[in-house]
Parts: sequence; structure tokens; C-alpha cells
Amino acid sequence: MRLVLTWIINAAALFAVPYLMHSVSVTSIGAALVAALLLGLVNTLVRPLLLLLTLPVTVLSLGLFIFVINGLMFWLVAKVVDGFHVDSFGYAILAALLYSVISWALSTLLLKDNDG
Repeated sequence: MRLVLTWIINAAALFAVPYLMHSVSVTSIGAALVAALLLGLVNTLVRPLLLLLTLPVTVLSLGLFIFVINGLMFWLVAKVVDGFHVDSFGYAILAALLYSVISWALSTLLLKDNDG
């Protein structure tokens, strides 16, 4: 149940990004749901491999290259999913950062830990 709620929160965060950045567009809630699912899969399967392969560049840039990798994942998903569009790679980096902040904020507000 928590996984489905996280997916819906991420879709809502993705649906909110175009209201803050006009270079990103999401045409429907369905496109946001598919893009959020695909972003989760890409970040789970592809991102760790990219982080490992680009480790020297990431260390030399003091970790800032991770923003580029996050933007690449965001841009890749935008190229694959119909109804989800990002104008350029630079905007994808900014949108990925904004998406992460919104998703984190919503998850913090809506998902409570039971460890308490």
C-alpha cells in the first residue's frame, strides 16, 4: 500500500512541475502516472549503474555531476513517455531538481513513519 501511495505522490509531484516551470509539460494524469512509474524504474535500475560508471567525474565535481545524471534520467523518461515533454536537457536538470524537492516535501507530509 505504501508503494502505491509513493507512486501517486511522485505522480502528483510530476504533475505540479509544469505549473512552476513552463519548459516542462504533462498533458494528463495518466501521462504523469506512467512517467512517475518509469522514473521510479529507471532510477532503481539504470541510475546506480550510471553512478558507478561516472564515479571519477562525480568525485572530481564534488558530487555535482549527480545533478546531470538525475537530469539525464528525467530527460530520458520524457523522450519515452507520450504526454510528458521537456524542452531541453538543461531544463531537465532543473526540473529533476524541482521534482525531487516537491516529491520529498509531499512524502514527508503525507507518509508517516511508524518507528516513532
